[in-house]
Amino acid sequence: MIPVTSFAGKTVAVFGLGGSGLASCHALKAGGAEVVAADDNAENVAKAAQAGFITADLRNVSWANFVALVLAPGVPLTHPVPHWSVLKAREAGVEVIGDIELFCRERRRHAPNAPFVAITGTNGKSTTTALIAHLTKVAGYDTQMGGNIGTAILSLEPPRMGRVHVIEMSSYQIDLTPSLDPSVGILLNVSEDHIDRHGTVEHYAAVKERLVANVQAGGTSIVGVDDGYCRDVADRLDRAGKNVVRISVKNPLATGIYFEHGNILRASGGARSEVAALGGIGSLRGLHNAQNAACAAAAALAMGISLDVLQNGLRSFPGLAHRMEQVGRRGNVLFVNDSKGTNADATAHALSSFSEIFWIAGGKPKAGGITSLTSFFPRIRKAYLIGEAAQEFAGTLGTVAHEISQTLDVAVEHAARDAEASGLADAVVLLSPACASFDQYRNFEIRGAKFRELVQALPGVKPVV
Repeated sequence: MIPVTSFAGKTVAVFGLGGSGLASCHALKAGGAEVVAADDNAENVAKAAQAGFITADLRNVSWANFVALVLAPGVPLTHPVPHWSVLKAREAGVEVIGDIELFCRERRRHAPNAPFVAITGTNGKSTTTALIAHLTKVAGYDTQMGGNIGTAILSLEPPRMGRVHVIEMSSYQIDLTPSLDPSVGILLNVSEDHIDRHGTVEHYAAVKERLVANVQAGGTSIVGVDDGYCRDVADRLDRAGKNVVRISVKNPLATGIYFEHGNILRASGGARSEVAALGGIGSLRGLHNAQNAACAAAAALAMGISLDVLQNGLRSFPGLAHRMEQVGRRGNVLFVNDSKGTNADATAHALSSFSEIFWIAGGKPKAGGITSLTSFFPRIRKAYLIGEAAQEFAGTLGTVAHEISQTLDVAVEHAARDAEASGLADAVVLLSPACASFDQYRNFEIRGAKFRELVQALPGVKPVV
């Protein structure tokens, strides 16, 4: 835990008592603050009370003694309308902040030069965060990973030299962190997302920009420049005198780090050199993962990690569960769990990574279905359709070989049989549903875990090494 000492002797309201909210309560109390906890969910309030915290309906108390409102990131700050607790705080002149802001203040007070890597972007945040954490561990750092990727930041160990915090940040979290100042900031990409929470894509992009714009003096801002929003961000940071490292996986760069023919290259002053090779690294297949790896490599270089350690770290990266996760191999057949592919855009990354695919797809359909994936249909040897979307997807696939398997167990059995019988050298049984899981599974993690369990129960399946 990171005790929050900056509010010692003061009273702080905490609204939103899920994982990060309750962690904030504990951290504030450990640092000497008095906490008043609240939530719209009665069960969460009861849990906080059981943990020993004062709870109250913040609509019916005086705000005169509160010095801050610590808001959970899932609670609306600005759009579609501010949550009532935010309005109450503004009326009382009380600042509204999040748990990562508390971390930043503690770091600044106690270990301002401790390494802090913050990662954001519309896509690829979690893989890049996990990869950087893996690289820093390989390099010998005491690595603390958290934020949007799972572990609440205040549940980690406190900042100190030799210990690096690698923190994934959503736009919601950035919005609640006004003094965000990482030593290394990464903006992977920006595409339209979360407009319901930010109003416009321009505001969404501006929030993302704060993470790299506010890197501390002497730090490094790493920006993927393969979309227009991020190219503009990099140019603005340059004009502001920031140390900017541009990243591209689409075009060579005169200055920066780019991906070409399976290699990550660094260009500067008319010269270029190899940073790392990605060929044969199954956990980093696909152009989207090349961007993740290039940004992670730039972060490693900014931290002084050697090229040898970087290459070894990339090769030993196991990948993330449910995201292009290699769960087993049987003879010529590789089994890949991409249950996180809950929409067509996400599944496009997976389909683009293989050429002989026995594709398991379906679930609770989303708007547009799989019509945007038609350019990948030539890669599909056969599709195995499950859940509510099965009939719809069958219609879209048209002449592509397919069957309606209905359930995941039938799909895995049939896909494994057909892939093995194909005799193809690089056959892949790919679960990338392009659908939500809610028709058959509570979440994509449970769906992915079931796929892994079914595959590993097949005779002769061995771990991928």
